[in-house]
Amino acid sequence: MQTDKIILGIDPGTTIMGYGLIHIKENQMELIQMGVLHLSKLSSHELKLKRIFERTLQLVDEYKPDELAVEAPFFGKNVQSMLKLGRAQGVAMSAALYRDVPIFEYAPKKIKMAITGKGTASKEQVAAMLKSLLNINEMPKHLDATDGLAAAVCHYFQRNPSGTGKKYTGWGSFLKDNPDKLK
Repeated sequence: MQTDKIILGIDPGTTIMGYGLIHIKENQMELIQMGVLHLSKLSSHELKLKRIFERTLQLVDEYKPDELAVEAPFFGKNVQSMLKLGRAQGVAMSAALYRDVPIFEYAPKKIKMAITGKGTASKEQVAAMLKSLLNINEMPKHLDATDGLAAAVCHYFQRNPSGTGKKYTGWGSFLKDNPDKLK
């Protein structure tokens, strides 16, 4: 695995799209940027999709990520919402593909499990763990930003083969062996 890379994480949405960028250098994670794209004031779904594509392309062009981690749409009862969310994810992926950035997709439960050790964790729990992991001083107003960041961190955890190889049963056992990770 490349030891110096930038990972862009995206939490697609048609009202708010969250994103986060991390820099991995010698197996250390550092926050570059996180934020949200507000889409609620745009008048049509098509304009929202266009704006998602443009902003994702801007992020790719500005930060030159090596990989994109995107949250997969979860299965819900409202088919129209699922369709819109899938389109939002698709245009974000298309923007990355347009610049030849490899894409990796993760289910929401997988992301939550990777960050908190619990697949049913709340947005607040995910944000709190990211705050600790990345030494974030001020949390964003919208937790969609930390959701995008969580996708990037999940990807790093999933793709990082340089650990000890030891398996942990949860965060408690991990922190017992790694007390320096808790601040």
